[in-house]
Amino acid sequence: MDATVTGFEVHDIRFPTSEQLDGSDAMNPDPDYSAAYLVLQTSDGSEGHGFCFTIGRGNEVVAAAIEALRPYVVGRPVPRTAADLAAVHLAVTHDSQLRWLGPEKGVMHMAAGAVINAAWDLAARRAGMPVWRFLASMTPEELVSLVDFRYLSDALTPDEALAVLRAAAPGRALRTERLIEDGYPAYTSTPGWLGYDDAKLVRLAEHAVADGFTQIKLKVGVDMEEDVRRMRLARKAVGPDVRIAVDANQRWDVGAAVRWMAALAPYDPYWIEEPTSPDDVLGHAAVRAGQPVRVATGEHVANRVVFKQLLQARAVDFVQIDAARVAGVNENLAILLLAAKFQVPVCPHAGGVGLCELVQHLAMFDYVAVSGSREDRVIEYVDHLHEHFTDPAVVVAGRYRAPSAPGFSARMRPESIAAHSYPDGPVWQTSKGSGTR
Repeated sequence: MDATVTGFEVHDIRFPTSEQLDGSDAMNPDPDYSAAYLVLQTSDGSEGHGFCFTIGRGNEVVAAAIEALRPYVVGRPVPRTAADLAAVHLAVTHDSQLRWLGPEKGVMHMAAGAVINAAWDLAARRAGMPVWRFLASMTPEELVSLVDFRYLSDALTPDEALAVLRAAAPGRALRTERLIEDGYPAYTSTPGWLGYDDAKLVRLAEHAVADGFTQIKLKVGVDMEEDVRRMRLARKAVGPDVRIAVDANQRWDVGAAVRWMAALAPYDPYWIEEPTSPDDVLGHAAVRAGQPVRVATGEHVANRVVFKQLLQARAVDFVQIDAARVAGVNENLAILLLAAKFQVPVCPHAGGVGLCELVQHLAMFDYVAVSGSREDRVIEYVDHLHEHFTDPAVVVAGRYRAPSAPGFSARMRPESIAAHSYPDGPVWQTSKGSGTR
């Protein structure tokens, strides 16, 4: 008899990162990195792990949304194949009443992503492969079957997606060897949090270069003169050959973005990330046309439809997928295929707890089986909270090493879950502000 999903365990996990201002930016000055965390349990003892990333308050809302999806998973056969995983995706994203809360955006859609990613973790663990290899082991036809093409066919048809995947298929084995041998390029956001003082910014920027990173990122957007000054310090610290991306975290209107980037342009910013609202496709296009710095966005883009429009409008130079924002692996596969069709590099967002662990799999799969390229592609890296995962992301000399452990690298250590459960975990009993966040 086939194994079935028997358990559905949801946890509200929070880390008091605001105490050191880790993660601080122009829109989020005091984040407590958090995860609405799901464990799928099965009749044969295997597990699947997934989560949504938040920055503290409201994490309980996402946890409740995940809980609402319990009936669509518990009692199902454990997913093993592309067909099984496509069925899970459709089950949790196509409920006619839950869709009304989006549709396909917001808390409910993020919750669907946590469930879908947990199903992928479970299936890959049972297959004995990391998710990137599990995906890359599927045929082009199986991969296309995972994608919901509704709302996409004016930009990408199933036949076009199949052509992209078939074109990449002959080089899969060689690219897999290269990936295992020398990894995938990373950049670090660690030096650039907005709450850090000048000395910390300079020290961490210099350390990043010494550690082999060829790109760092600075948060900007509160005060133009301060941003110019900090950019000057960072450029002096890393030299002329290291890329410095800047990230406004949606702070500006279009006009402000254009003026701000004109002021920063003398210090050669590599891209401006989220210059305005992630829903404003035409605003991104105007920013891209109005100043000389390339535009990146995606961490808060709600679904594949908005990504489609950003690409159709030629509004972005870099697509930034997020493993825990849209509806999991299936929808991110659709976005990777759209980016490949429009020949726009994918540089994933990973600036939150567990996001480095997840999104490395998607970028590596993209290299092996979709785009076939690592050129102008980097995965974000931040150097904290990895110790809470059983299979943490590993970055050496500025490059992610390919995960080898089965699954999605999503499993948190039981002791970390116990310590950081909100509001009753011991970390929150002793942390400042306990019970008020």
